[in-house]
Amino acid sequence: MISKDISLAVQHLNQNGIIGFPTETVYGLAGNAFDTEAIHKIFEVKKRPTFNPLIVHIKGIEDLTQVATEIPPIAYELANAFWPGPLTLILKKQPYIPDLVTANQDTVAVRVPNHPVALELLHQLDFPLVAPSANPFKSISPTSAEHVENYFGNQINMVLEGGECSAGIESTIIGFENNRVVVYRLGALALEEIEKVSGSVTLLNKKDKKPIAPGMLLKHYAPKTDFILTRNVQEELDWYSDKKIGLLLYNSFMPDFERKNQIVLSEESDLKIAASKLYHAMHKLDKMNLDLIIAERLPEYGLGISINDRLERASKK
Repeated sequence: MISKDISLAVQHLNQNGIIGFPTETVYGLAGNAFDTEAIHKIFEVKKRPTFNPLIVHIKGIEDLTQVATEIPPIAYELANAFWPGPLTLILKKQPYIPDLVTANQDTVAVRVPNHPVALELLHQLDFPLVAPSANPFKSISPTSAEHVENYFGNQINMVLEGGECSAGIESTIIGFENNRVVVYRLGALALEEIEKVSGSVTLLNKKDKKPIAPGMLLKHYAPKTDFILTRNVQEELDWYSDKKIGLLLYNSFMPDFERKNQIVLSEESDLKIAASKLYHAMHKLDKMNLDLIIAERLPEYGLGISINDRLERASKK
């Protein structure tokens, strides 16, 4: 059930229920971050392995010490610069945070979402929310209430309507190691923006079977349709000429290919617009009964790096 009733969402969450709720990045599957019953439901509904940690959502920087400890000064600088917003911090956890949230690690992922509905919901609760993306494990992330409803239906209590997600891809996740700022997951906050506050950052290339942070697995965000990523779309079209193909393109249509089977992310070459439309486009193409989706690699700067990261994960076998 999709509803705009925040009081109903509060009621479900207070009764150990789980709901879909909007953030600026993607819709999350939310439950009480202190309640193991609700957290177990999230893992069960998503079919998410419990070695994959979750993100805790708080209503403001003033609640950071409610979930984290030993917070370095640079973490506060970054939080003050980007919260509310698509930045997740990996910090030492408070001992009472359930191990199920953190995959038995001593760190917790935490952020403040930049969405009026999410913030209003959090201000009406006496606890933070744990909320991975509201999609089955490894599937395309949801950027509308309808995506969540289509995935889960009556498996969850409700979906709180909040419109289309403005950022459209997940948060950037960073941690702190030996006085270095380390990027665990690329996301909706570009590396260049982080570096303006923190100085240079280290991009972690390690892809663990037991990930340190959410969203680090190699195959993720994937449609059911076969999906490939390329720098040369025409070459792939020639190679797969016998297949029914959909195209996911950056800034221009292919002139000699059926227009209705093409989606262009931003004719203005605006990477923020491209990011906001990415998952919506992938959902749409995945419903077109295609044999193959061919995605064009975006420029390797700014949010183009984050979008390419999602496209690469979607194309992994």
